[in-house]
Amino acid sequence: MIIKKFQANTEEAAVQQARDELGSNAVIMNIKVVKPKGIFGLFKSSTVEVTAAAEEKEPVIPQLPKKPETVQLAADEAVKVPVLDKKKEDTSVIEERLDSLQQLLEKQWGDKTFEKKEQPKENVKSEESKVKNENLSFIKLIYGVMLENEVDEKYANQIIDETERIMKSDKSVDYILSNLYQKMILKFGQPKEIELSEEKPKVVFFVGPTGVGKTTTIAKLASKFKLEDKKKVALITADTYRIAATEQLRTYANILDAPFSVIYSLEELEQNIEKVKEYDLVLVDTAGHSHRNEEQKENINQLLHCLGEEYEKETYLVLSATTKYKDLLEIVDSYSGFTDYSIIFTKLDETSTYGNILNIKLYSGVSLSYITNGQNVPDDLEVLDTQSIVKKLLGGK
Repeated sequence: MIIKKFQANTEEAAVQQARDELGSNAVIMNIKVVKPKGIFGLFKSSTVEVTAAAEEKEPVIPQLPKKPETVQLAADEAVKVPVLDKKKEDTSVIEERLDSLQQLLEKQWGDKTFEKKEQPKENVKSEESKVKNENLSFIKLIYGVMLENEVDEKYANQIIDETERIMKSDKSVDYILSNLYQKMILKFGQPKEIELSEEKPKVVFFVGPTGVGKTTTIAKLASKFKLEDKKKVALITADTYRIAATEQLRTYANILDAPFSVIYSLEELEQNIEKVKEYDLVLVDTAGHSHRNEEQKENINQLLHCLGEEYEKETYLVLSATTKYKDLLEIVDSYSGFTDYSIIFTKLDETSTYGNILNIKLYSGVSLSYITNGQNVPDDLEVLDTQSIVKKLLGGK
């Protein structure tokens, strides 16, 4: 595991530095603006600091520093926490997010501390064996927590297997937890956002089953780009089956003062997009349908491919986090047959388990994107926070 920080005048330049050094698969873990310090800082511009991570081709376990740090876990109780890397600043982001998670897991395991005490030489081997057994017990607890969060057993086993060498070592529980945390973040990858280009307009289609919240999600995204980013947004719906959905989107369009049209044929789609060709973004709602209905699937397929190459297009598959795992697999397979897409998960506020988000990411291999966690427009929409999701999957809050 390689974790490094990069600074540049702009976010794009800092991200590019990370990609150049760590490779195109590097995951951007944190971005922050760094303001110059001191009186002379008033005359200097701020820089952007990017924290990025990437897997090593042959993972190497860093050596622990001789003098461990001490952090407070509970009243009158301290635990020695080995630093994952000699450069503490490289892991500060992860450590900040692990504090409450470690306390919860250790409390579940019996409020034990894992401080290594001085032992006579003849007892060193037995002590090392004891630590290894403790580590294995701890990993079993982690494994159980992942299954409780509905992580598929196959993927939970894969994650545990990848840390097997560390589990059987005498590394601390904190080190093992940090390693698991980093590996799972890398498995999620970098979330994909809608990015506008100089070619106008960018046409974005939203597909998915009935009732997953496509229309409300489109309204939230339209509000974000219109109100926050000051972009020119137009709305189109091809959902002529549900009058309520059409009227709902029309209402949002009126509030945003955005062009709105209903299309009944493929020809009408291109005609209406031509009317707003100077706009930055066109969001297209489609009719929800059963993934088992071949006729409706073919209609969606034709709609997604009817526009010419002069238009820049993207497709987002909208899924509910409350849908059963087996059904999610069938839906993903259904759409994978005729289009490339990224995934938006909705209704995270209606479930207490998030394992399916990781399951579908690993099963499909496609990029995750936005999540929604309520009905408020535009507030209850955000880019997927992989750090927060991983923390929950490991038993944190």
